[in-house]
Amino acid sequence: MPFAPAPAAPRVLVVDDHRKIREPLATYLRRHTFEVRTAADAAGMWQLLKTQAFDVVVLDVMLPDGDGFELCNQLHRRSNTPVLLLTACDTPAERIRGLDLGADDYVTKPFEPRELVARINSVLRRQGRSSGPAAPSNGARAYRFAGWHFSVPSATLRCAGGSAIQLSTAESRLLQVFLGHPNTLLPRERLIDLTAAADSDVSDRAIDRQVSRLRRKLAQANAAQEVLRTVWGGGYLLAAEVSECAP
Repeated sequence: MPFAPAPAAPRVLVVDDHRKIREPLATYLRRHTFEVRTAADAAGMWQLLKTQAFDVVVLDVMLPDGDGFELCNQLHRRSNTPVLLLTACDTPAERIRGLDLGADDYVTKPFEPRELVARINSVLRRQGRSSGPAAPSNGARAYRFAGWHFSVPSATLRCAGGSAIQLSTAESRLLQVFLGHPNTLLPRERLIDLTAAADSDVSDRAIDRQVSRLRRKLAQANAAQEVLRTVWGGGYLLAAEVSECAP
């Protein structure tokens, strides 16, 4: 069954004069399926903005050729591009100043890269965008797919004439993400972002284990029908038509 490609990646511009921060951060964001360009100073930022549109700018407040707060204000006035400020100073006055000048969020150095990804996604959601498929939020209480009935409240799977199969919390959450995006390729990095709690650290290997366990349970109805597929080098997809139904 053909699968849908993932939505176009949001474009992020990272502006920081410290190469050891800028380049690893860009690499990390690319792993999480953002399209990233970088600039070491304000001049480089403006040059890129002349030729390209970005969905969010991650901006250091201390640049060699410009004050990040003023640059944020200029960005807000000129293009209304969302701005996420990076700063080493975590005082209420600094945060308020940045927000008053049009910043959409504020992250203090040193920061966890996953926190920055979460904050970027939050900014993008407020702008009507995201870095990829979002977890189901339509309030669906049950689904039918590939001969299965899945009840969200009880986290149970049931096929025709079969007994209920109980899913763990992690398996239930993972299945809900797949059911919200049938026939869509989901890379491991996106599955991590969509299923992990904000304060947890989920690895690629942990996602692989959860997918493997869920696949074994789905194979109990029809082992010959591979519902949860692995796309080597790409990720995973649920190869099934999905519909919402009564619990």
